[in-house]
Amino acid sequence: MDAAVLLSFAAASLVLAAAPGPDILYVLAQSAQSGARAGLAVVVGLMIGCLIQTAAAAAGLAAVVAASPWLFWTIRLAGAAYLVYLAWGAWHAPVSIGQTQAERISLAVLLRRGVIMNVTNPKVQIFFLAFFPQFASKGATGWQMASEMGLLGAVFTLCAFVVMAGCALFAGVLSDTIRSPRVQFVLNKASALIFLGLAVAAVVAQ
Repeated sequence: MDAAVLLSFAAASLVLAAAPGPDILYVLAQSAQSGARAGLAVVVGLMIGCLIQTAAAAAGLAAVVAASPWLFWTIRLAGAAYLVYLAWGAWHAPVSIGQTQAERISLAVLLRRGVIMNVTNPKVQIFFLAFFPQFASKGATGWQMASEMGLLGAVFTLCAFVVMAGCALFAGVLSDTIRSPRVQFVLNKASALIFLGLAVAAVVAQ
């Protein structure tokens, strides 16, 4: 692919990644609540999910999902159900003294949450299917199109990681000043409401 095209794509990807959305909202909330390491674990999970979605789009699965309303809604509802489950856990999370949420919830669990949140969002694949081909070589088909989709997905993932990791580090700095049980209690409830809001959005948003 032409270097100029890749640079244009990277610039567009940075802008899109920085736009306020559910992923950044969750990363900010998790980092403020549990520290930068917890937020970065979620970011890594989201990026792994992004690469999985890229592979699916390159393999043509995005087109299958887009053309199959029942499959689209099955994946969508599964993701919403998982978010409701996370909301329940956050709402009932205990408040500890001298122990952060990051220490009570392992980084592996947070990473897995990020992966599941991304993979169970069929809108990501539909977005890739609509966005990536605009930067692919004209007339590209078959293996060439798949390889270019994979390259664009890797660039998009890298750009998104830079933006979200920055958000996690910024919010993580703030977490050092909000360790009191009262603040932890409020953040637990806020996280639960965020998860619930994301679940509702996953079902009703067009």
